[in-house]
Amino acid sequence: MLHDLLVQNIEKHVQFSNTELDIICSYFKPKVIQKKDFLLTQGSICKFEGFVLEGCFRIFTIDKKGNESTLYFASKDWWLMDIDSFMHQTPSDLNIQALEDSKVLLINRSDKTTLYNQLPTIDKLFRIMSQKALVAWQRRLIRNHTLTAKERYLHFIETYPEIAHKLTDKKISGYLGITHEFLSKIKKLHKKE
Repeated sequence: MLHDLLVQNIEKHVQFSNTELDIICSYFKPKVIQKKDFLLTQGSICKFEGFVLEGCFRIFTIDKKGNESTLYFASKDWWLMDIDSFMHQTPSDLNIQALEDSKVLLINRSDKTTLYNQLPTIDKLFRIMSQKALVAWQRRLIRNHTLTAKERYLHFIETYPEIAHKLTDKKISGYLGITHEFLSKIKKLHKKE
């Protein structure tokens, strides 16, 4: 039951036998994260790959001047991690913070390596997921360079309504790369239309 959502997510990408799914799930451990708590902080090493069962997380960075930039949000049925830090075991540039009380399933690096050795077909699953993540990042980069701030805002609220309603304007503006004040102007103009 605990791993049902994870199994559904996996089966969107690759079909496994029930035995294989049991093996996969055995490596993912549950963790409860309270609102505002961090799963990862800048400067620490990402030792997990996570799958969100409940709640919502913000993945962001803070520059030397203290400005926050949100890379993405992860809510129910999403994956989260700092792939660079996880793969290379180097200090992370990212923070992963719960925006509400949340539950995740985590797999650590050594267990993931063991899983690859025990079940080589898992490679196909993580390859497909990595490719989909790369496509999403590429699309976001293109939108950031080709759409206006208003168009990016409208795309965000239309594409992620389950996340958008949970967020403050400050968090949304940090994701869109605009100031909080400019987002307020966009929202006012949008309401008039």
